[in-house]
Order: sequence, then C-alpha cells, then structure tokens
Amino acid sequence: MKRISMILALLVGLGLLIAPQFLKSYGVYLLTYWLIFIIAVMGLNLTVGYAGQKSLGHAAFFGIGAYTAAILMKAGVSFWFSLPAAALICFGVGLILGFPALRVQTIYLAFATLGFNTAIWLVMRNEEWLTGGTFGINNIPRPELLGWSLENNRTYFYFTLVVTLLLGWLQWRLLRSPWGKAFTALRDNPIRAESLGVHIRNYTLLSFAIGAAYAGVAGVLFASLVQFIEPAPFTVGASIMMYLMVVVGGPGYFLGPVVGAAVGVLLPEWLRFAQAWYLFVFGTAVVLMMIWLPDGLLSIPDRIRARRQAQAASAARARAAAAQGGQA
Repeated sequence: MKRISMILALLVGLGLLIAPQFLKSYGVYLLTYWLIFIIAVMGLNLTVGYAGQKSLGHAAFFGIGAYTAAILMKAGVSFWFSLPAAALICFGVGLILGFPALRVQTIYLAFATLGFNTAIWLVMRNEEWLTGGTFGINNIPRPELLGWSLENNRTYFYFTLVVTLLLGWLQWRLLRSPWGKAFTALRDNPIRAESLGVHIRNYTLLSFAIGAAYAGVAGVLFASLVQFIEPAPFTVGASIMMYLMVVVGGPGYFLGPVVGAAVGVLLPEWLRFAQAWYLFVFGTAVVLMMIWLPDGLLSIPDRIRARRQAQAASAARARAAAAQGGQA
C-alpha cells in the first residue's frame, strides 16, 4: 500500500506541475479550487479518519478563515499576516468548541458541530457591519511574493500547490510522531489506548483543533482565489460535502483527501455533459460506491490483498485436509 501511495502521489504531483500549461484560465482555477479543498479535507481527515470523531462543522472553520483574511486584508493588513492569524484563530476556536463538544462522542458530537456551523453561518449572514451579510466582501486581493504578483490564475495555482505540499508534509510528519500513533490508537480502540496512557480528551481535542487550523488556511486561500465571499459556501451542506469527501476518499488514508476532493470538486464538472441530470448521476455514483466500498476508494488495494490472503489461506487448509485424509 505504501508503494502504491508513493506512485500515486508522484503521478498526481507530476500531473499538477504540467497540467496548467495546457489548460485555459477556468481549468487552472478549478485545479486551484481542488487543491484548496484538499487542504480543508486533510484537516477533517485528521479528525474523522485518524482520531475517529464525527464532525459536521468543518465548513464553519473554513468560513472563519476566509472572513478573517478578507476583513484583515480589506483593512490593509498583509496577506502574510492574515494567513497565520486565520489559522491561529481557527485553532483557538477549535479548542474552545472542543472542550464542551468532545464531552460527547460519535453522533452526538456530529450534532454539536452541526449546531456550531449553523450558528457561525447565521453570524456571517446577519452581522452586516462585520461580514457584509448577503452582500459579502469583494475585491479581496491576492498576495505578492518577493515582489512577484500572484494575481494571475496560473501563478496563484502554483503558490497554492506549494502550500498544499507543505501542509501535506507537516501532516505526514505529525502522523508518524507519537501524536499520530495516539490518534490512530484512539480510533481503533479508545479503551485500550486509555489503558496504555493515552489521554483521550487531550489528543482528541488536539486533532480537532489542528483540523480546524487546516480549514482556516484553506479558507484564506479560497478568499484570495475567488476574491469575493458571502455566506453561501459555508453552510451545513458544505460541511456534509467535506465529510463525504473524507468518506469517499477513504478515512484514515493519507491520500484520501486528494481522491475525495477530486470526486467532490472535479467529478461534478466532468459530469456536466449530462446537463440537468449531472447531480443525479453524481449522487447515484456516490451512493453505489458507498454500498460497495464503505471504506472509500483507497481501500480497494487492501480489499484485493485481503481477498487474496483469504483465498490462499483457504487453499492451504484444503491442502492440509487432503494431506491428512491421504495419511489416514
């Protein structure tokens, strides 16, 4: 599985480096949009796939990051200050929300985060003095890097790609640290993890807050990409879609967010040939996949390997039984 993941990562990386040279402006924009959702879903995958929690409020942190950056940059603050500020604010809000929310588990945590998402969305829509309400905030600037403007879609894409790779590397290192091993222990068997000295609440809270920070960074990049934000992209429906991306890609698989975000962002665009039916086709495809692949697309190699091992074990038992019968 590691070899397949490395090959897949190299192919995707090579494709992303080359593809913008052959795409028009909208195609490059769409790829950037996909990268932004990879970052957001990486954060949710840490909470859901590795720590084993159910969160339906991820779009709220995505929106907090976007509005934080938009408000600061409209006030004249640099993008390079707004980006870490948004990440820290989302991390702090994640900690504050986590203390009461993580007292409950599984479906009750999902309801708590869903309520939080609804409350944040109402603030975005109704507090016009701060967020602009339904009129939103426009003319959000794109950054400059060492005097090099990122206003062009292609240059902004490569900048977003670098950020995505950096955050992916950071999460890779995190997952291979003692913290990452504690997260997976919590997911697999919380009681055994606690008996081994893992503080369940602290590690769960940490995974929740780090996931929120990732969503905040994605929100900042999103605000600069579209250069206009309003409450619609940050609804509960958006949180459910992000959760779906985690499940489709494969919870607990490092490259799951890459595949899941492609299904959630790129696949609907490819299905537009069906015109009015494309949402039906997309929804049906996802439902069928969840029936046959409940652990996500990246579970296919594991399922094939498990089937081969089962067949080999069955054949070995049959040979052993035949040998015993021959001796008798």
